[in-house]
Amino acid sequence: MKLLDLEIDEVINGIVAIGYTDYKYAFNTLIPLIDKTDFQRKRQDKKFYKKLERDLDAGCVMPPITIAFINPDIKSDSNLNEITAFVSKNIKKSFVLDGIQRLNTLSRLVDSKKINKDRKLYINFLFCDSVEKLLYRMITLNNGQRPMTPRHQVEMMMANAFDFNEFGLEIQTEKEAANKIIRKAFRKSDIIQAYLAFMAESPIIDNKKIIEEKMDELLVNKIMSIEPNTYKSKFEDVIKSLSKFQENPKCLKWLKLTNNLVGFAVGMKSSSKTILSLSVSEFKNAITTFDSAFSEFNPSRIKVGKFRRELSCEYFKNFNEYKDLDSDELLEYFSELTNE
Repeated sequence: MKLLDLEIDEVINGIVAIGYTDYKYAFNTLIPLIDKTDFQRKRQDKKFYKKLERDLDAGCVMPPITIAFINPDIKSDSNLNEITAFVSKNIKKSFVLDGIQRLNTLSRLVDSKKINKDRKLYINFLFCDSVEKLLYRMITLNNGQRPMTPRHQVEMMMANAFDFNEFGLEIQTEKEAANKIIRKAFRKSDIIQAYLAFMAESPIIDNKKIIEEKMDELLVNKIMSIEPNTYKSKFEDVIKSLSKFQENPKCLKWLKLTNNLVGFAVGMKSSSKTILSLSVSEFKNAITTFDSAFSEFNPSRIKVGKFRRELSCEYFKNFNEYKDLDSDELLEYFSELTNE
């Protein structure tokens, strides 16, 4: 592997190292990266990339791939030798940000007698200190491609960036829950929704009235309209709060309700320091006040799920303003906000 140049991505405050390796390195080191998680095995049907497979075998130049590291230690003044050493030592900790399908196509040629395994494979190495900024870059790289939906990309980022066990958080897929339900476990689909809402800064990230592809397009537009350098907090703060507050059964039950979790995650983006400073008892009192106020709405007059998402978002987004209110006072604010 050889690095040729460095450049700063000023949008995400990341460092890009541009270089190349060969197909032998790709077969031995890079292709295994796409098998790091169950998610990344959801690859496109090979018939879509059959032409690229034939072209690679015939000697075409593969478009560059992008390998990402979440690492704040690489600085703008790091030289090429330092970065080369870092990549060589830590490559197993990286993941493919752009180029999974290309590497998957290349993997099918491992036994080809025609392909020249000394041929160059160009790579962009991206170093960034924020998962959210990398997700932003991933979406801009993959926008318009299929089947890489925003949810698809968030699932990939989560699988690579977060070790939920390290935070003491149990996450289950629907399939896993069908075999054995872990009482304290959060649904993976809910965490994905919460992350999408966090990135879009909106609790409303789906609408059954709108076809899925159009909704995905609207969601991508929301995410891309937010400048990464304005991010106030990280989704890791949401995970830390879930880990902290889950110790109380009432808090756990409240957070496991999808609409609460989504609204809470978006709200936390603006007030993470305040929320993380709460004790478990204080958080329990806060959601008790919220639920007491919310229970006064007439369920036959409102869209309960939509209101719960929006108001839980409002409550935690402006928690410093609401934290000392009792339920009646909070209800007055909520009523004004919802024109009820």
